[in-house]
Amino acid sequence: MNPRYSNLSKIGRTERLLRPLGGLALALVAAALGGCDDRAASPSARAAVVRTEIVQPRDRQSSLTLTGEVQARFRADLSFRVSGRVLARYVDVGTHVKAGEVLAILDPAEQEADVDAATAAVLAAESQLRVAKATFDRQTALIASGFTTRTAYDQAQEGLRTTEGALEAARAQLGTAKDVLGYTALRAEADGVVTARSVETGQVVQAAQPVFSLAQDGDRDVVFDVYESIFLGAADRSSVSLVLISDATVTAGGQVREVSPAVDARSATIRVKVAIKDPPAAMTLGSAVAGTVRVKTEPQIALPWRALMAAGTSPAVWTVDPATRTASLKPVTVGGYEAGEVLIKAGLDPGERVVVDGGKLLSVGQPVTYEGDRS
Repeated sequence: MNPRYSNLSKIGRTERLLRPLGGLALALVAAALGGCDDRAASPSARAAVVRTEIVQPRDRQSSLTLTGEVQARFRADLSFRVSGRVLARYVDVGTHVKAGEVLAILDPAEQEADVDAATAAVLAAESQLRVAKATFDRQTALIASGFTTRTAYDQAQEGLRTTEGALEAARAQLGTAKDVLGYTALRAEADGVVTARSVETGQVVQAAQPVFSLAQDGDRDVVFDVYESIFLGAADRSSVSLVLISDATVTAGGQVREVSPAVDARSATIRVKVAIKDPPAAMTLGSAVAGTVRVKTEPQIALPWRALMAAGTSPAVWTVDPATRTASLKPVTVGGYEAGEVLIKAGLDPGERVVVDGGKLLSVGQPVTYEGDRS
């Protein structure tokens, strides 16, 4: 039976039963019965408005530029080899010195006294040697004539040898005292520039206490502090382009010479030294230099950081099915992070439509509207 006619039959029977109650009650009951079997359409899922982008891989980061400082390849901390009070200082930071040039001197009074004492000891040993030699010569003549004993001769010979040894020791002590006297003058070991000073006239210094730092002339390096993630890329270490920051016309070539095996705990960086080939005169010690290396290009997909979501513990992005215009969550592999962008290494195919904004409240299978997207 047609449902419509069934409802009319029910209303007729009810009307006969409720006619005594009046027209108003009859109308209310009829309206309630008439709506019992109506099938209202269930509301459809509301489409979310999002911004999307059709992704395409692009070559990323063909070069990398960092800033470093020019430093001498060979540096040395200079110190006195004896203790004493500084009598004079002749150089300051930035002074260019020659090998053997005196940088500072200590008060030599104590060392001069040691030299005088050692000289006196040599003179005394020489005098004793002369006496011992004369005694031995006399005993030699007497024993040949039979006027002395073998014991006396042996004692004279032993005394001569002892005094000869004493003289050698005294002379060695004198040489040591003279060397120590020479240590009161601090000299440059090579040509170079004084880069640090920690001594002043009148100061008492201890032996081996660093008082000057000397950057030797010759080869120069540019020192960079770089983040460990840079080494994950395929950078060309054999060729580094160097440019003086204060004057872009001053350029030079370089090559990575040394990479520190340890990461600095405070700055989380690795120290890299680049040897400068034929360093220009303008690249002086302490100059700021920009170094650029070529990086092997890799096709990667770049998305705004807002597009990155999570599927469990893995990174993911929302993609849109072009046929049904519904959203689905797709796991991806992140290749790196940049300012404002995340680089997708794997998980997306060229031409896919990805939600770049508005994906926080999406659910799997939800319809989306992306009019006015960027692609």
